[in-house]
Amino acid sequence: MQLFSSKTEKQRDHRGRREFLRHGLVGMGVLATGSMLSHCRESNPVGAKGEPPSRTLGDRLGKLGPLQPPDENGVRLPEGFTSRVVAQSSQEPVPGCGYRWHPAPDGAAVFTTDDGWIYVSNSEVGGNQGGVGALRFDLEGRVIDSYSILDGTSTNCAGGPTPWGTWLSCEEFDQGQVWECDPLGKKQAIVRPALGLFKHEAAAVDPVRNDVYLTEDTGDGLFYRFRPGNSAPDLSAGRLEAAEVMDGGKVAWHRVKDPSGAVQPTRMQVPQATAFRGGEGIWQHDQVIYFTTTQDGRVWAYDISASTITVIYDDDDHAEPELTGVDNITVSAAGDVIVAEDGGDQQIVTVLPGRKTAALLRVVGHDKSEITGPVFDPSGTRLYFSSQRGATGESEDGMTFEVTGPFLA
Repeated sequence: MQLFSSKTEKQRDHRGRREFLRHGLVGMGVLATGSMLSHCRESNPVGAKGEPPSRTLGDRLGKLGPLQPPDENGVRLPEGFTSRVVAQSSQEPVPGCGYRWHPAPDGAAVFTTDDGWIYVSNSEVGGNQGGVGALRFDLEGRVIDSYSILDGTSTNCAGGPTPWGTWLSCEEFDQGQVWECDPLGKKQAIVRPALGLFKHEAAAVDPVRNDVYLTEDTGDGLFYRFRPGNSAPDLSAGRLEAAEVMDGGKVAWHRVKDPSGAVQPTRMQVPQATAFRGGEGIWQHDQVIYFTTTQDGRVWAYDISASTITVIYDDDDHAEPELTGVDNITVSAAGDVIVAEDGGDQQIVTVLPGRKTAALLRVVGHDKSEITGPVFDPSGTRLYFSSQRGATGESEDGMTFEVTGPFLA
């Protein structure tokens, strides 16, 4: 098993913005059954396909000036942006609905509906006390309902939306599984053991081939690909594979013979596979899979069509890095790669071409927490995220925020 551990082994990418960022609204845009529910549709609101966005968020952050002093919610934002708290752990987001927002809110996604959108969020609590909660918004952005879509599971860390409008919730422990959930909460969640039993972190789906890419949160974890054996969206059977990174960043995929890991852990079954140092968040955007590895502070980009992988950010490249503790990841409507910090300065940071960064926001007074679940609403003008353990550092005091502002101006 290979392990990236030294500077000489790091993949370097100095391509310009044309190669680094691809554009369109975050998401995959395939309607679910009945055309009722979909993940956020992919569009191209700024610039023509294949050309750089004219005004990405990263381009404008410097012109907006430094982050302003903390607002009433303890969030430092650029000028022109505002925040609100949409849910707090142990409290009812909608009084009288009977659902208390879950502790330790983590990975998340947004799904569009005919009358608004749904924000789903994992609960990273062990002892079969975890699961997934949902906030439902109307077209005006008001929270109109909240409910559970999965319970009785453990350490639900991150996950990923599917093109067919479901949420894949990943359990982060040695025999953790992936659960496929209905954001509407009407259908019972289904466990998907064919995607492997290991310390799952997150998942991202290629909307063209319906392959599922998976990260593993351990120091010698692998980068996986699951290829459905039946016609999508059926994840009940298929082929689990592990990535081997070769010279020039070319990736070869090798089959994991026993996804259950009953005799040997999945990461030990492919000796030639490349180990990644703590796989974390993962997101698909325009045929590129972006993911983070927290133990070496890197952000990676896997080009699906070319089957090549590069490093687009490495905190070792900076004497005083603005972005540390890389964790959950998403992409803005303008094509910006956006990373949340677990530790560091409790920030959400954009990664720019040339491995530069710009802080989008910082949560003050939450030093014992981590920032989780960043994702945009269907319009691309609202950013949701959570402080997993709030100001007290306790899972029962997590907070989920919405930031509104000129993300697309």
